[in-house]
Amino acid sequence: MKRVTKFTAISMAAVLGAASLSGCGSSESPAAATPAETTAADVSADAGTDSSASDKKFTVGICQLVQHNALDAATKGFIDVLKEEYGDNIVIDEQNAQGDSATCTTIINGFVSNEYDLILANATPALQAAMNATQDIPILGTSVTDYGTALAMDNFDAGKGTGINVSGTSDLAPLDQQEDMILELVPDVKNVSILYCSAEANSQYQAEQIEKYLEEDGIAYKEFTFSDSNDLQSVVQSAITDCDALYIPTDNTAASNMTVINNITQPAGIPIICGEENMMKSGALATLSISYEDLGRATGKQAIEILSNGADISTMPIGYADATTKEYNKTYAEAIGITIPDDYTAVE
Repeated sequence: MKRVTKFTAISMAAVLGAASLSGCGSSESPAAATPAETTAADVSADAGTDSSASDKKFTVGICQLVQHNALDAATKGFIDVLKEEYGDNIVIDEQNAQGDSATCTTIINGFVSNEYDLILANATPALQAAMNATQDIPILGTSVTDYGTALAMDNFDAGKGTGINVSGTSDLAPLDQQEDMILELVPDVKNVSILYCSAEANSQYQAEQIEKYLEEDGIAYKEFTFSDSNDLQSVVQSAITDCDALYIPTDNTAASNMTVINNITQPAGIPIICGEENMMKSGALATLSISYEDLGRATGKQAIEILSNGADISTMPIGYADATTKEYNKTYAEAIGITIPDDYTAVE
């Protein structure tokens, strides 16, 4: 029998009840990261403001690994919650590392030097950079699949918190149910290729879990990994040579290059089951979807508990999505000639 994955709701009650793509970057040099809403000097000045509790100003730094729709939605949800709560009393320094892990470190070091009140790390490499930079400033992660893997913690219990200055929300949808989708959409499947970026720890974690479920069902599989976007095309060509379906976990580099993948797999008639909705919209068949904007909003509520109510981040449980939706790309399904069951939601 397959393991049943339990998920903690991302509502405030579940996120706070006890109080998961290093990543592959493009080989191109990242663009210089610049604050989206304020200069470093402005932020530093605001950070030192001495005001009463009712009108205290907070300074939050956001480091997002790369620009793509899922991460963008999580950042938006987080910012919206803080703006709704604090209005003009929140200063947000939002920066994007353009897919480069080293740039994450540079951005985070700037946040630490300016003594920000809290850091949001959007995606695993940003979280790892933040953890390595400070043990004092509260760090919230989002769009991180597995915190135990990302933080290299053995026997990690997400319900009890990390024990350090890190918490956040996970974008992990039930992997046993994702494997069920492969069998449901490709009932005669015998061989599955698994594609992900070799340097993304959380992608590797998802691949390993999917492999366990495939083994239970007697389905053969083979991993195909790429180091960056430059070798992606050749790896995809190899991956589709002898497979009935392709599985791609929530992987930041793959997500940023789904058009490249689609240009190879769709003409070949290969069904792709992937880790999240925006990857599917850009060129895959189906996914078990969660809302990244809701995930970001849940992380924003965690931030409010820390900033306003003094919640202990070290014991704050990791939040998980409590709602999933089976979705499919109607255009892709028609192109490869697959009929989708009625309980899937069509996405154009």
